[in-house]
Amino acid sequence: MDAHRHLLPMDTSADAERRKGRTALLPIGSFEQHGPHLPSATDTVIACTIAREIAAQHPVQVLPPLTLSCSHEHEDWPGTVSISASTLLAVVRDVAASVRRSGAAGLVLVNGHGGNYALGNAVQEARGELALFPGPSDWAAARAAAGLESSADADMHAGEIETSILLHAHPELVGPGYAEADHDAEDRPHLLTLGLRAYTASGVVGRPSLATARKGAAVLADLCASFGALPPLSARGG
Repeated sequence: MDAHRHLLPMDTSADAERRKGRTALLPIGSFEQHGPHLPSATDTVIACTIAREIAAQHPVQVLPPLTLSCSHEHEDWPGTVSISASTLLAVVRDVAASVRRSGAAGLVLVNGHGGNYALGNAVQEARGELALFPGPSDWAAARAAAGLESSADADMHAGEIETSILLHAHPELVGPGYAEADHDAEDRPHLLTLGLRAYTASGVVGRPSLATARKGAAVLADLCASFGALPPLSARGG
């Protein structure tokens, strides 16, 4: 795999020294089922891909990803692994403190998993030392710019947007059968209580048949443009 496609940062200490003082990006994914056609690491791959694309256009430092997070609504499927929200927040806060001590200008959480609701609270409490990206408005703008046909509510899991991003950035990770994997479950009133299994047998909620590599490239391009509008972070304390 060439350097541009590598999901893990390969910085040496000399590289890190040259990037000292920059904003750090922490990709946060998950390890949860993504239907029969996408890997369980999909959210981590997407978070790393977004961070990598941002780093190609903005002066930032990319950290290695958090690969486990809050995936409890998917635990009815084999292979899904979760950690508690309190554990996730503890790790994020420790990383934020560490990058401040090393001279970073703040920490942006590049979140690839919609179930990590607790991250919003961490940013709220941090008062300018943390940011969360992409936010709902960033995803909405990227969906519109890419011409996605399904709505965000309908395209919840392993659908058009996730499959499109992987078709563009990592086509080798998209398995066969995605064009026949569509499943409609836009109405999910008790998702957090019952889990996703109550609404889909395959694990898919959305229309991966609509996915294209072109749409994935357009989504990533628009997200990179949106990143430039983030307010600057402070680096108080140590």
